[in-house]
Amino acid sequence: MHHHDQGPHAEGHGHSLVEDMAVMRTLLARRDALKWFAGTGTLALLSGCGNAESSDDVVIVTDVTPTLASTATPTSTSTATTTATTCIADPTETAGPYPADGTNGSSGSTANALTVSGIVRSDIRASFIGTTTVATGTQLTITLTLVDVDVTCAPLANYAVYLWQCDRNGNYSLYSAPTESYLRGVQVTDAAGQVTFTTIVPGCYDGRYPHMHFEVFSSLTAATGGRHAILTSQLAMPAALCNAAYADTTLYPESATRFATISTSSDTVFGDNTAVQVAPQTPTFSGSVADGYTASAVIGITR
Repeated sequence: MHHHDQGPHAEGHGHSLVEDMAVMRTLLARRDALKWFAGTGTLALLSGCGNAESSDDVVIVTDVTPTLASTATPTSTSTATTTATTCIADPTETAGPYPADGTNGSSGSTANALTVSGIVRSDIRASFIGTTTVATGTQLTITLTLVDVDVTCAPLANYAVYLWQCDRNGNYSLYSAPTESYLRGVQVTDAAGQVTFTTIVPGCYDGRYPHMHFEVFSSLTAATGGRHAILTSQLAMPAALCNAAYADTTLYPESATRFATISTSSDTVFGDNTAVQVAPQTPTFSGSVADGYTASAVIGITR
């Protein structure tokens, strides 16, 4: 089923229906044809919808003691401690209108943060293009573990993960916050298949359940070279985490009100996924508003 990620202020993009459909057809084609725009650091304020892709296929693997290892590069290794004995393939979701990965453009320009020096970083709270503004909000440190669904949940080393999200007010850097480049970053998985990002709890904007976007690439070179992702998906923020963070209406002025009107089941992206799919898409977490939160999720990859 196709998903439409309605970003903040999407109703003000100023495009006609015909233009929007043309943009969507172009973006939908990117999974079938690698049509990448030149964009070495060229950034533009863009609007329009992202590609609308999803999958309701569920692949489940259960194995208590993984013993197989892949010989492919990047590697799927069973020598590192496997963090999951049951894993499913994460569903493909829309990248939305604000990926800044070189897949959308306007007037011949592209928004591509992946080709800009500085994108490879663990702490993604500060802008790294033009300004050094730090995104404020409740701190969240999230660890993602990539596992190979086809090789008994073995961890996947040397893959690249691009993570991006909105700020506390629901704006995306390089788009609705056009002068900023915060809350975007790339990390490479270690031998345990893990990457860790320090960020903030994303705000809640109209039309969407609070979430983070991510893309998985086969290598760092593939990611920073603007080559096609092998998985584009999203993470749903735990409701308890959102309720705790959004209680501070000074820091998150609109999020509590917006969050009260949305759920994963009514969301345009997570709403048609099964409970089996939504569970791993929702990170587990611990911590507090005062001390910050830590979260983790297992990302199942099929190759």
